[in-house]
Amino acid sequence: MLKAVLFDLDNTLVLFDEPAFYERYFARICRSFSDIFPPEEFRNRVLRATMALCRSSGEVSNLRFFLDVFTEGCEQPITEIWRRFMKFYEDEYDRIEVEVKAPSGLHDGISWLHQRGLKLVVASNPIFPLTVQQKRMAWAGIDRFRFDLVTHIENMSFVKPRLEYYLQICEKIDAAPEECLMVGNDPINDMVAGATGMKTYLTTEVGEIDYSSLRLTVDEERAPLSIPEPDFSGPLADVTRVVRKLCG
Repeated sequence: MLKAVLFDLDNTLVLFDEPAFYERYFARICRSFSDIFPPEEFRNRVLRATMALCRSSGEVSNLRFFLDVFTEGCEQPITEIWRRFMKFYEDEYDRIEVEVKAPSGLHDGISWLHQRGLKLVVASNPIFPLTVQQKRMAWAGIDRFRFDLVTHIENMSFVKPRLEYYLQICEKIDAAPEECLMVGNDPINDMVAGATGMKTYLTTEVGEIDYSSLRLTVDEERAPLSIPEPDFSGPLADVTRVVRKLCG
């Protein structure tokens, strides 16, 4: 029996040009650290620390693991580094140019799932703080809905595509993997959830995206993953049809 639906955020619930956005993101955030790091060094530190999250043992939060790697060889205190990140997210993030649109049927679909009493999770890769996740949710107007969990850098200790990320979500919402449906556009980071026993739904609104210039969630050193084929695929609007089927 289905108890929960997990949704990826970027290019699942909100559609936009991710690689182009993050190029503008780096161009702007580098300025907030220009007195400490040259732009290229800052970017490399962010990418190295983010990719290192794929190797975390899960003993500390993603935030602590990220900061420990990011600040290696840096004289600035960790608290000051994170203060600067947060100030940027609070004051500057909304100024980054972005064109977004919501998938067809998004709000009606989420409302219908709420009415069915299902637990709902925003299962966005937890490499950003909650305030950033909420800002991107607001792009699609879904910040007004109640979600049982929004994953972010402070409340998770694993990242996609680690299976432990999905198992940690199950623990937090008190549901077995077999009682969950993972919905997302990424054939690796999202569909790997099927290896835990979750049902999976691959959305098709944006097709394939070239993330090679972004490299935020790619760890070239990790062992190859065995990714199950999605159980279902189609536009986001058809998720409700699949839920009806899974709920009997």
